[in-house]
Amino acid sequence: MNDPAHAIERLAQRLGAELRAQHLTLVTAESCTAGGIGFAVTLVPGSSGWYDRGFITYSNESKQQILGVAPAYLRDFGAVSEPVARSMALGALSHSAAQVALAVTGIAGPEGGSPTKPVGTVCFAWALPRDPTSAPWVKTDTMRLEGDRAAVRTLSIVIALETLIGLLKQRQDV
Repeated sequence: MNDPAHAIERLAQRLGAELRAQHLTLVTAESCTAGGIGFAVTLVPGSSGWYDRGFITYSNESKQQILGVAPAYLRDFGAVSEPVARSMALGALSHSAAQVALAVTGIAGPEGGSPTKPVGTVCFAWALPRDPTSAPWVKTDTMRLEGDRAAVRTLSIVIALETLIGLLKQRQDV
């Protein structure tokens, strides 16, 4: 990633083209990236046609209040977990007009890590529509990213966008 800003902008353009082609809109729910994904996608002219809104839910309280993340998930799994990322994505969908959601929660550092969840641990969730009578399909993943705070956040944005583009291209029900 020689020029991360340029790479992110190109990914955002590709994502927008894919969403437009499938007549879908996106909502984001971000914690450790603090709106970086929303910023990236709105760099693209015309993004208002495929980006509905973004939620920045940095605190546990905001995850509960804004996205409806269950307190039990936060207690039992922690804010940086796949169940919480999944709940963030589904909560973002239920609080928006979008059909596609992307959620990110992680530990960018330099503090905040633990032996089981070291700095650089990032959990992702992507929710995509199936047929109109079914609940969204959700993919989750956890990654351990290397680098300082800025690198972890930047890589998180790249991974979130790249993965969503790939998932949209794989959809069979369009």
